[in-house]
Amino acid sequence: MTAREANFDGLVGPTHNYAGLSLGNIASEKHRGLVSHPKEAALQGLAKMKRLTELGLLQGVIPPQERPDLATLRRLGFHGSDARVLTDAAQQAPFLLHNCASASAMWSANAATVSPSADTLDGRVHFTPANLISKLHRSLETDTTASLLRAIFPGNDHFAHHAPLPPHPIFGDEGAANHNRLCREYGDSAIELFVYGRASGAALTPQHFPARQTLEACQAINRKHQLKEGCALYAQQNPQVIDQGVFHNDVIAVCDRNLLFCHERAFVDQQALYDKLKHRLGDEFKCIEVPDTEVSVTDAVSSYLFNSQLLSLPDNSSLLLAPTESRDNPKVHSYLQQLEGREIDQIEFCDLRQSMANGGGPACLRLRVVLTEGELANVNPAVLMDERLYASLRDWVERYYPEQLMPADLADPVLLTTGREALDSLTQLLGLSSIYPFQRN
Repeated sequence: MTAREANFDGLVGPTHNYAGLSLGNIASEKHRGLVSHPKEAALQGLAKMKRLTELGLLQGVIPPQERPDLATLRRLGFHGSDARVLTDAAQQAPFLLHNCASASAMWSANAATVSPSADTLDGRVHFTPANLISKLHRSLETDTTASLLRAIFPGNDHFAHHAPLPPHPIFGDEGAANHNRLCREYGDSAIELFVYGRASGAALTPQHFPARQTLEACQAINRKHQLKEGCALYAQQNPQVIDQGVFHNDVIAVCDRNLLFCHERAFVDQQALYDKLKHRLGDEFKCIEVPDTEVSVTDAVSSYLFNSQLLSLPDNSSLLLAPTESRDNPKVHSYLQQLEGREIDQIEFCDLRQSMANGGGPACLRLRVVLTEGELANVNPAVLMDERLYASLRDWVERYYPEQLMPADLADPVLLTTGREALDSLTQLLGLSSIYPFQRN
């Protein structure tokens, strides 16, 4: 069946800041406490979305979440007016305020795991929102993420929406950042490659940074999505690279259709994984394995080479959309120059420096959803990017977003009020219902 891949990018929220909340994410920790630029961040994300539409690709938008999350602060014992809650939290527990004000939902690769209809027994696209329990600030996103996905992909005829996995460490789930799909064509039944960092009783585990995704979570999602027999494949992420800052698989590997682009140290028993993929996909399976001698894990993490978007253009050529940090790293840039025009047809660079400073590159910002024409016709059309929506969203960002923020600014009641006004306007712009709690009160 003919199908296309769409990228649904998280729109950067107006509280984008550098509070350094993500242990194991080197960029996040490195930039803790620095000045952020929310307006610039959102415009950079929009520019990437616009570029993909110019290339003839399907591009959608996932709205930000309401932040600061006052409902959570109230559950944690703060009370009184909104301004009082913010002030007391800033004075008594700034760490909690920082978690409740994070704009991390922008990285929609962690929003959910998605299985296209070609892979599922009931012929529907399946979504399971990630529980993201490894980080407090991210675990607060799940309920709103589920509501947004239901609003963007409505109805039950084409789409199946599942509850998140139980919020327990055994079922730590980080969404599509640890999920790959390999196939000949998008509409073919594929190999869904689930990558985990830890499993109950596993002998190999990282020693310095936590492994966030579990094998048990991957197996549960396979069952929930009712994947066809032989569709799911599991691989363990190399614990040594987790300890070097590879907190998700999409920091060390990326794929598109039948091509896997990865570092030679990405997986445990890497050659065995290649053998399994070749057995299932045949000679069409292709792999570009980057040697450590060409690009070290340290350079891969600092440049986010593998957090690029690997894309198939309408003329069937391949494109790697990499962050400018990959161009600025001499070793990585030299490797990419050797690669371009040979194993990957084109390489482009995009400026996402605001997101990158918090540890999120091009692939972090997008959730891939493979859709048939019939499924696409049932997607909320107002969230699909075109010139008109791009212009409207630029104007919206210019109107509502602050130029800069420090973590100390997150207690300002004006930021909360303006953010709610912005989201209220955005739901109308994107044809969404009352998604946010403040709209239903």
